[in-house]
Order: sequence, then C-alpha cells, then structure tokens
Amino acid sequence: MREFDIEKYVRRLGRFHVEQRLNMQAHHAADIFGPGLVHIHIENMLWLHFFIKRLLQVCGVYGLGRRNTGRFVVTHNAVALPGLPAALEGLTLLQLTDFHADFSATAMSALIEAVRPLQWDACVWTGDYRGLTHGPWEPAAAELRRVRDALHGPVYAVLGNHDPLEMADALEDMDVRLLLNERAAFERGGARLWIAGVDDQHIFETDNLEKAVDGIPAGEPVVLLAHSPELYRKAAYGGIELMLSGHTHGGQLCLPGGWPILANARVPRRMTRGAWRFQQLQGYTSRGCGVSGVECRYSCPPEIVLHHLHRAPERL
Repeated sequence: MREFDIEKYVRRLGRFHVEQRLNMQAHHAADIFGPGLVHIHIENMLWLHFFIKRLLQVCGVYGLGRRNTGRFVVTHNAVALPGLPAALEGLTLLQLTDFHADFSATAMSALIEAVRPLQWDACVWTGDYRGLTHGPWEPAAAELRRVRDALHGPVYAVLGNHDPLEMADALEDMDVRLLLNERAAFERGGARLWIAGVDDQHIFETDNLEKAVDGIPAGEPVVLLAHSPELYRKAAYGGIELMLSGHTHGGQLCLPGGWPILANARVPRRMTRGAWRFQQLQGYTSRGCGVSGVECRYSCPPEIVLHHLHRAPERL
C-alpha cells in the first residue's frame, strides 16, 4: 500500500478541509460523546453492541438476524426530473451504500450475487465502507474490490462517517470516482447528468455543497450524493432536485412493520428509509448493504436500489 500523499489532497480539496478531516479522525473517531450533528455516537458503544448480541442469542433469534443480512431486496425507484434531456430518459442509477465491508463477508458475497443479473447505466456509492469508525481500513478496501469487480460502468462515490480520508487512494485505484465536495459529468447521447458529492456532514462536518455544485451550468440535471440525509434542508434551499443518501441502515433492528428503534440521524422519521420529498427536493435514503454494531437485521432487509430517471412534465 503506497504512502498517503497529503499534499495531493491539499491541492485538490484545500488545506483547511484536509487538516479538519485528519484532525477529527485522529481525535474523535472513537468517541462515544463528541462533535457532529448527533453528539452521542452509538456506533462506538461497543459494550452496547455486545449486550444486544447476547440478548438476541438468549432470545433465540440471533441466527435469524444473521441470515437476514444476506437476504437482499432490489428496490425500483422512479424519479421524475424537470428538464431531464431526452437522451437521458430512462437512465438508471444503481445505489449501494453502508457496506461496512469488513464486518460481514457473508453480506458482501450475497451482494455480489444479487447485483449480477441487474442492469444500470452508472453506479453510486454513498459511504460507510469500513465497519468501525477507527482502526485499519485495508480489510474493508479488500472486500470492496470484490464488489467493484462485479460492477460494470462508472462508479461515483462519497465518504461516510466511518471512512478515513486515507481510504481515498484505495477507492480510486478501484476505478471509483470519489467526490469530495466535487462533481463529475455522466454523458449519454450528447447530454450530461451531473453527479455532485459532498464529504461527510454527520461527524466530520467537512461537507461543502456550494463547492460541490460550483461550475455546473444552470438548467442541467444534478444528482447529489450525501452520506446522510441530514443535508436535506441545505440541498432543497440550494435548488437540488434529487439527493441520494444512506447512513441510517433504515434502522437495521426494527420492530415488526419496519418501524426503526433508532435511526441515528437528525431528520424526520419519514426520511430515514425509502423515498421522500421536501419542497422540490426528492430524496432517497437506502437501508444499505451491510450492518453495523450487531451482525443482524430484523424487519429491515438489506437493499439494492435502482433509480430510474424520467422527464417530468414542464411546470406551468
């Protein structure tokens, strides 16, 4: 593994962004109480994870929960975008998120098998590639490479609150276009769909939406990748019409009917899973591919999402 080139990312992102990211990672990655939009970080309460696992084992449902982690559901989400060029009609985006790839090789193998028969034009990853928020990230990168090898076409990605900046090189070595408050254009038939991506806003607070969309011509369609849906107000007020997120796992351990016990995000409950709307902004919060804390899922199967883009009728 080559040495991480800090100056490369300083030139690309700016020194303030890089120093804030690296210092937050060094001083707060393992915090239970700390900075960020949610100040109690349950992902770092290892004692709680151990207690929940033991409780599930005593109740005799732990095995079921583990098996559920490999039972993927493919969701089709139709999105009507005003001004979508005719050449982009029917364009399909495959969204994968919250892999926590080193935490469950079983889930990653099931994911690879689930995506093989699917068709899409471009793929987007919306963060959280590592299982823990601290420690080695290389095992997660090795599992992600297996997933990437099963995918065709371009992949665009953002980092989540579990992911260190040092992971950027490994992702880009897999031919993943990492967007750190940046944008890229997907072209088809002479038309462009802009993919804008912001860095993590949940813990590191290094997101910069203004920078991510800077330079995109007015009137051209934009899809925003943001690890957490917590950016919804800023995105809506900035005129974004489609935002794809993850982070919540849909609750992961849910009551019957899919009601999440915890979502770990400062958003209305309706935004913690599936499709939602806020003003003109259409959003989708995926339940994710992997698991965090406890290797179980209940009433909340892992999800692969295919977003089908269509042209909306012109507004009067």
